[in-house]
Amino acid sequence: MPSHMQPTPPGGYYPPTPPAKRSVEKLIAIILLSVGLTVALVFVAVNVIQLSAANARISQQQREIQEQKDLIDKKETFGLAMNDLMDTAKLFDGVLMADMVPTDEYESVARQAWDHRWDGVMLDADTETAMASTRDLETLLSDAESEASTNATGSTYETVVDLLGGGHIASIIEDADTLCKKNILACVTSDNPYLIHFDAASNSNEYMNEWLRTGVAYHEFAHVLQFTNPTATDIAVTAFDGDHETMADCFALTYLDGWTLDHTVWMNSSQYWEVSIGYGYTCNESQRQAVRDWYGQLGYTTRPISQ
Repeated sequence: MPSHMQPTPPGGYYPPTPPAKRSVEKLIAIILLSVGLTVALVFVAVNVIQLSAANARISQQQREIQEQKDLIDKKETFGLAMNDLMDTAKLFDGVLMADMVPTDEYESVARQAWDHRWDGVMLDADTETAMASTRDLETLLSDAESEASTNATGSTYETVVDLLGGGHIASIIEDADTLCKKNILACVTSDNPYLIHFDAASNSNEYMNEWLRTGVAYHEFAHVLQFTNPTATDIAVTAFDGDHETMADCFALTYLDGWTLDHTVWMNSSQYWEVSIGYGYTCNESQRQAVRDWYGQLGYTTRPISQ
């Protein structure tokens, strides 16, 4: 056998080992494939994250847009509620008791709504306040209509007061002496100036007649006007040295034709009562003009509401 020949190994022929270069190429290919896959996965992940963030931003923007729409709706609802309130308030134009319609409170509600213009919950509360105020005014109108059409006490007092106050002032005959803590024919209290208390015992006096009751009602109605128009009253009462009672007497003397403070009440052809109604002072013409000026400026007038 030639020396350069190698013997065949026992067991047969073995094929030559593949060159190592091919294994390296496959490994490189696998690595490159893995890297490519990883890059692709990272790319997909980044896209998913970006898409998710974009969707989140879109959802946030949609929520903000909806919130703005809701706020606009709430503002419009509040505006409608305020318009309804002021339309109802206009029905009180000319009512002599100016304090009956609390316009200052309505302006406060309007200012609050402006402050709350970015707060939907508070705007809802402001709207409910305006609507509740409208319902209160509607109740006052309904009560006045009922009061003016009935006479619960069956008295001249109530007839006169309903006529003077348009049904907005109520009357009651009771123990007014105890309520007002003095011997009186009637009284009005500051905590509820829309109710006149006529004394039951005084009303039963034998000398009381419809004329006297009418004069008493005029006097007490003047007190209602004094309480419910405080600013104008503070000026007018100076003509009476601050005496609200003589001013009320002057109102009756000025606006009830034929009224005097002293009366002769005949019981029969030979018996009579000398009755003094009031506080003993008959106002002069200058004071009567002060009452006319005062009375002429009284009452409620609607005014624009500003925020």
